Amino acid sequence: MVNNRQNLDLSAFSRAPGGAGVEWLISDKAIPYPEAVALMEARIADIAAGSAPELVWLLQHPPLYTSGTSGKATDLLDPQFPIFASGRGGQLTYHGPGQRVAYVMLDLKRRRPDVRAYVASLEEWIIRTLAAFNVRGERREDRVGVWVARPDKGNGFEDKIAAIGVRLRRWVSFHGISINVEPELAHFQAIVPCGVTDPRYGVTSLADLGLTATSTDVDIALRQAFEEVFGAEHQRQWSGFDVR
Repeated sequence: MVNNRQNLDLSAFSRAPGGAGVEWLISDKAIPYPEAVALMEARIADIAAGSAPELVWLLQHPPLYTSGTSGKATDLLDPQFPIFASGRGGQLTYHGPGQRVAYVMLDLKRRRPDVRAYVASLEEWIIRTLAAFNVRGERREDRVGVWVARPDKGNGFEDKIAAIGVRLRRWVSFHGISINVEPELAHFQAIVPCGVTDPRYGVTSLADLGLTATSTDVDIALRQAFEEVFGAEHQRQWSGFDVR
């Protein structure tokens, strides 16, 4: 299938002139989902008002499920952990330890008010991040996220390694992406991940692919790839950040 998203001009998402640049925050502790949402909503209000810089927040959650605006109750097969309605796009997914979540709060009104192109840029960001580990991530026109071909499982088999779910308010983005570094993949079996039921399509991680990588390794790759896709002008200081 022809993938139209890969033909979009991603350079238009480079930071607009002026402003304070993008701030990067890292949480070492698992952040409860309601607290993460509350912080994001407060921050995007400040970004929209021009009183705070754009933000990329790297974190992980305790085990939980989130349901997007297209989520279906029937996609929860065996509820093992709390489930939250997220308000983001997409369907049902799992978050937990060993998964790197990146919440991306960018002012698209200043950069480029185009949701479709923004999602393509997030995909490109993930693909370039995975390339740092010699993993070939690929887009699929009929499935959001980033996928890895698995010829070892059979012809036509592929696994999802990264998910995308975004929401906009006053053209400021929030929610974002998640990359499976070394999560407990069995936890995905309790749901229909992102509504995909085809048995040829599963879920994988860097560890499942035989790679040894830490969240710190992924953070470094994420930041380098972010510069390539969204622009290099941002604050240089890495900041520890914990929600109390």
